[in-house]
Amino acid sequence: MAIWRFEAIGTRWEIESASDLDDASRQAVSAEIERFDREWSRFRDDSAVTRVGREGGSIRSRDAAPMLDAYRDAWAATRGAVNPLVGDSLAAVGYDAAYSLTAGPPVVAPSDWQRLVRWTAAEATASAPALLDVGALGKGRLVDLVVDVLSRVPGDLVVDAGGDIRARGAGVRIGLEHPYDPTKAIGVVELQDAALCASAVNRRAWGDGLHHVLDARTGVPVRTWAATWAIASDAMRADAVATALFFDGGPELAADWGVEWVRMSTDGRAERSAGCPAELFTVKA
Repeated sequence: MAIWRFEAIGTRWEIESASDLDDASRQAVSAEIERFDREWSRFRDDSAVTRVGREGGSIRSRDAAPMLDAYRDAWAATRGAVNPLVGDSLAAVGYDAAYSLTAGPPVVAPSDWQRLVRWTAAEATASAPALLDVGALGKGRLVDLVVDVLSRVPGDLVVDAGGDIRARGAGVRIGLEHPYDPTKAIGVVELQDAALCASAVNRRAWGDGLHHVLDARTGVPVRTWAATWAIASDAMRADAVATALFFDGGPELAADWGVEWVRMSTDGRAERSAGCPAELFTVKA
């Protein structure tokens, strides 16, 4: 397998293919990542999301309906814990566009977000300034888009964006990284023609107990679960479930979508879905 490594959207990418990608394929991948980032990144001053956060208005994007439809389902399943208007809540705890990592008082995300934000297949429109954050599933969506861009590349393909992975063709064996010791794994999974996405409280953490996984209803980082893994046919749904599993209702969302999963609590207990194909090592039951 040939491997192309690069940095984009603040994370490390690895694309494995049966042979080296030609220049046209690499340019197409780079262009798709740039398009998505320019539309949906709240860390860019020139993005559509940043503009709508300042002024309201519309984001014209083919990603609006797939992502916001999935957010609607995740919001309902978690009783409001997952919310695409959590951007101001994240900024309040220090995970802002400038990466200040300086926390102030928590900010609760608007519970009426579906009144403030409407969407169609072509665009999302905010009736007032509203800072969208698609971090709960956006990277997974982008992995799917990159796989689509490379649909004509023959042979096996693995797209890995900082641990959000989608494999096409031959299986790949992936370790489930221990959230408190990156040199260890709590298990392994064989991934074939599927996606695996993970989330952990140690990945973007700072200060005393501060990290990027917030309960939108309180604006406070979660405390019960330390890491989650979700396996689905597409990376966007795997990414969304990996986020939802930090809350009550996450397993129900996974069941509705046909997603298998593992999650580990902050005291070392592991749970898994009944059909999860992962092989777990010695962990607390």
